[in-house]
Amino acid sequence: MTHDAQDKTAGRLKSRPQFLAVRNGEKRKGKFFLLEVLDRARAEPGAKEDAPRVGFTVTKKQGNAVERNRMRRRLKEAVRLSARFAMQPGHDYVVVARRDVLTAPFASLSAELNGRIANRQRHFPKKPQPSRAQLPETDNSTRPSDAGRPRKV
Repeated sequence: MTHDAQDKTAGRLKSRPQFLAVRNGEKRKGKFFLLEVLDRARAEPGAKEDAPRVGFTVTKKQGNAVERNRMRRRLKEAVRLSARFAMQPGHDYVVVARRDVLTAPFASLSAELNGRIANRQRHFPKKPQPSRAQLPETDNSTRPSDAGRPRKV
């Protein structure tokens, strides 16, 4: 592989913590998949801008192993052929496949992937939910008491 080809190659997300970190990023919904994007510079201040990294998720809900592997292969090929050129350095991408990936024409699958990567949508990351320890305590004094009622058996 030449040096120029290596510059255009997208890296891979390999570990569960990497995938979970991307889940906190931006979500871009499409017909064939959900694209999750994380800018590593925002998530980890001081992180260097290196090659983009890509991960693929196909849940068991989408089909048996043969179908899931076929979906993953189709998405990987779409990224390899064209989408990696639209990916920004220093970003992580997770493609969560939907069942329609199996039957979609490859040209439309590739075009949608390019479009979702290139176009930033108005989907913002979710705000972190407060833990139960941070929630204000509720006053149960207004709730009627069951102390004097007979229990139904």
